[in-house]
Amino acid sequence: MPLTRNIWLGTFYKLPYHLRVAAASLHGYRLRYRRYGPETERLVAECLERDTWTSGRWKNWTEDRTAELLHRAATRVPYYREQWGQRRRRGDSSSWERLENWPAIDRVAIRRNPHAFLADDCDPRRMTAEVTSGTMGSPTQLWYSSQTLTAWYALFEARCRRWNGLSRGDAWGLLAGQAVADPLARRPPYWVWNRGLRQLYLSCYHATPDNAGHYMEALRQHDVQYLMAYPSSLYSIAQGILRHGFKPPRLKVILTQSEQLFDFQRRAFEEAFECPVRDSYGMSEICAAAAECGHGTMHLWPDAGVVEEVDGELVSTGLINGGMPLIRYRTGDRGKVAESGGACACGRSLPTLTAIEGRISDTIHAPDGRKLSPNLIEGIFDAQLPVEEAQIVQYSRDAITVRVVPTAAFNARTSRAIESEIVRRVGRVAVTIEHVERIPRGPNGKMRAVVSQLPAGSS
Repeated sequence: MPLTRNIWLGTFYKLPYHLRVAAASLHGYRLRYRRYGPETERLVAECLERDTWTSGRWKNWTEDRTAELLHRAATRVPYYREQWGQRRRRGDSSSWERLENWPAIDRVAIRRNPHAFLADDCDPRRMTAEVTSGTMGSPTQLWYSSQTLTAWYALFEARCRRWNGLSRGDAWGLLAGQAVADPLARRPPYWVWNRGLRQLYLSCYHATPDNAGHYMEALRQHDVQYLMAYPSSLYSIAQGILRHGFKPPRLKVILTQSEQLFDFQRRAFEEAFECPVRDSYGMSEICAAAAECGHGTMHLWPDAGVVEEVDGELVSTGLINGGMPLIRYRTGDRGKVAESGGACACGRSLPTLTAIEGRISDTIHAPDGRKLSPNLIEGIFDAQLPVEEAQIVQYSRDAITVRVVPTAAFNARTSRAIESEIVRRVGRVAVTIEHVERIPRGPNGKMRAVVSQLPAGSS
């Protein structure tokens, strides 16, 4: 991990809570400025109006947007321009205006040279940069323009918040992977209040049944109206509520993200919190997104991207990020796209996403009984680490092997950094670094970032 980031986190953890709130709130105000603007409400209204379009109207709209994007990618983006140039020199006269003529790409191609995917009329210094490891275990550098972020968060506002009677003015809780509290802390607060986004950011590292009471008090104190959460982490909290009889505050809805939501988890959330649960699907690459309506249908967002099903894998072309367009991007997720045969009982005629099999990684079991989301572990592999890809294998509660495909710059210091980050997140475990030429893939061709070899039934 970058030394400056570790120093910053170490300093942040030592601050009094009110100063941590100030730091988090300052960051929140910056994010609010980047995500929302005077055009946001207009974009939200337009999005909601599109929800009831006919399939024919969607087809025309999508084809127009796709044609514009493909032309821009072929003429302004170095990676694609060079690809089409090579094809022309080989005598290939196929049209770049047809999506099916574009080969699929994966995150390895992006990671090798992310700047090649930036349009040549964009300045990355004026864009928002993000590094994501995703479900494939390989860190990727992404850039978004201000227009892209505003458009994306307008879609989120419409289809995650407004569909559920919420607004960004409501206080909300986020149970996700940022280390807002020292992972080794044993006393609350395990959260930080972000005034800029009216967000209570809750630490996943401390989400245990025994800490559920602390979390419920924090939700109540900040008048949280709804939760967004990793299912695996929220499940531990739900277990604590049901086991100890804690009384949670009345929430309007729970929105799950980033992981597969299992039926047993949904049932536990509904029983513990006595509120509806809505699942969602998305990715940092902003190539595809879907959200569940009140009738249990997972509706795709056609205005976010064109999603194809290729041999069971979801391949998507993002329609929002013209600054860094990704054409026929292999998501690594498996699922089935069903064109709408008519309006859902909710009144929307959007296509649907069914049988999602992506994001199925195993949970890490810490020695002290915590169950840690794979998303927390994947964040260890920062883009600045000299690894092509990595996989974590847990053989017992106190032994973890990290398989890495190293680059030439990998050294003993890199190994120590990985070991340190594993221990910081999981606790005192023996860490073995194993160098491999390629991370093994499963029967479905997908690499799992986290593999548990613990006996079935381990808890």
